[in-house]
Amino acid sequence: MATQTTASCTGSTLLQPISEIINLPLDQVNFVACQLFALLMAVWFRIYLHPSKSSPFVRHVVATLLGFYLALFCFGWYSLHFLVQSGISYGVMIFAGLENMHKYCFIVTLGYLILCQITRVYVFDYGMYSADFTGPMMVITQKITSMAFEIHDGLSKRETQLSPNQKYLAIRRMPSLLEYLSYNCNFMGILAGPTCSYNDYKAFIEGTSYQPRHQDNANGKENGKWKQSEPSPQKAVVSKLCTCALSLGVYLSLCRVLPVEYVNNDEFLSSAPVYTQIVYLYLAMLALRPKYYFVWTLADAINNAAGFGFNGYTLDGTPRWDLISNLRIVDIELATSFKLFLDNWNIQTSLWLKRVCYERCPINPTAATFLLSALWHGVYPGYYMTFVTGIVVTMAARAVRHNIRPYFLVSDTHKRVYDAMTWAATQVAISYTVVPFVLLAVGPSLKFYRSWYFCLHFLCLLLAMALPVKKRRPLKQQDDSQVEHSSTDNNCNQKVKSS
Repeated sequence: MATQTTASCTGSTLLQPISEIINLPLDQVNFVACQLFALLMAVWFRIYLHPSKSSPFVRHVVATLLGFYLALFCFGWYSLHFLVQSGISYGVMIFAGLENMHKYCFIVTLGYLILCQITRVYVFDYGMYSADFTGPMMVITQKITSMAFEIHDGLSKRETQLSPNQKYLAIRRMPSLLEYLSYNCNFMGILAGPTCSYNDYKAFIEGTSYQPRHQDNANGKENGKWKQSEPSPQKAVVSKLCTCALSLGVYLSLCRVLPVEYVNNDEFLSSAPVYTQIVYLYLAMLALRPKYYFVWTLADAINNAAGFGFNGYTLDGTPRWDLISNLRIVDIELATSFKLFLDNWNIQTSLWLKRVCYERCPINPTAATFLLSALWHGVYPGYYMTFVTGIVVTMAARAVRHNIRPYFLVSDTHKRVYDAMTWAATQVAISYTVVPFVLLAVGPSLKFYRSWYFCLHFLCLLLAMALPVKKRRPLKQQDDSQVEHSSTDNNCNQKVKSS
C-alpha cells in the first residue's frame, strides 16, 4: 500500500495524498511527477532559453539548478551523493596525470556507486523496487567515466591511435566545473538519463547540434534545404508520449496478472506441462518490459522537447530525433538473436560498456563487459547470476550464427524459417536469463533454474564448445567502411551493425 511505503521515500511528501488515492508508492509518484514537470520545463527551456536568446553560461546554470531541484524533491538529502560523486571524480580528473586519469576516475566513480548500492541494499531496504537515489548515480557514473576516457583520448593520444568514433568523441579541452555539473546533473536526464556524449551535450547547449556534422550522408544534399533550418521536435515528442501512455497502460494491466514470481509456484511447477511453463515465462517477461519502455521513452521525450536528440534526416528529409534513444521497441520484440536484443535494449548503456570496456579490454572483452555490467547494476546476487548466464548464452548464440545460419541463406523461405526459429529461441533464452535479475535473491533464482534442470546452461555450454567461432579482428584492423562515424556510433541506425 502507498501508506506503507511512505517511510521508504526519502524525498518530498507533498504528493502523499495523491499517492494514497491512486495506491502507488510515494517515491514512484514523485518520480513521475518530476518527469512530467521536467517535460514542461524542457518546452520552456527550448523556447525561452534558446541558444539564439541565451548564452551557454545561462543555459548551463538553469539546466543544472533545475536538475538539483528535481533531485532534492525525489531523494531529499540523499541527492548530495550526486554532488559528492561528481566532485571527487572531477578532482581526480584535475589532479591526476593524463596518462592514468581515466583509470583512477573509473575506479573511484564506480567504487563510490557500489559503496552506495551496498549501503542501500544491505542496510536499508533489501529487495525493494523503489525510485532510489542509486538509480541516477548509475547514469552519472556512465557520464563521468565516459568523459574521463574521452578527455584521455583527446589530450593524451595522437589522432592515429584513435578509431574514427573515438576521434569524434574525444574532448580537446578540460570542461569547466559548471559544464561538468551541467552535463552530469541537468534536469533533462538526472532522474532517468539517458547517457549521452559530452560533445553532443555541449553542442546542444551552444546551439550547434543542427549543423551538418550529424547529417553526413543522411540525404545526399550537402547544401540541401533540410540542413538550413532547425527542425521542430513536436511530432517526435507527441509520438513518444503516446508510446509512454500505451506502455504504462499495458504494464498496469498485466503486471499483476502475470507476475514473474509465479514461475516458482510449487503447484504450477508440479501441474503445468513444460510448454505451458515456457509460454508463461515468455508472457511474464513480456508484461514486465513496458515499465522500462515507459521510463526510457519519457526520458527521451523530455530531452527532445528541450531540443536535444536531433540525429540528422532520413533520405526523404524527415528529421530524426533518436540521437540518445535508449531502446527500439519493435526491434526488441522481433529480435532474432541474443545480440540483436541487447543492441536494442538500453542502447546508451550498451554503448557505454562498448566504449569503456569492450573496445579497450585486451583479455576476453565479452566476459569483462558482462562483469562490468553486473557491477554497475548493483549488488543483488540475481544480477550476477543473470550476467554470468548471459556470457554463456552470448557465446552459444555467436557459435550458432557462425555455423548454422549460412545453411539457411540459400533462399528466402529457408531464411524465414530460420528467423522464426531463432526468434522463439531468443525470446526463451532472454526470459530464462533475466529471471534472476527480477527475483534478485539466490534461493528463488536457483529454484527456478533447478526446475528447468539448468537445461539452457548445459545446452549453451555444449554449443559454445562444439561449434568453432572465428576470432574477431582487432578494431583498428577492420575496414573503415565497417566503423561507425556518427556521434552516437550509429546507435539509432535501424539496420543491424555488422559484427
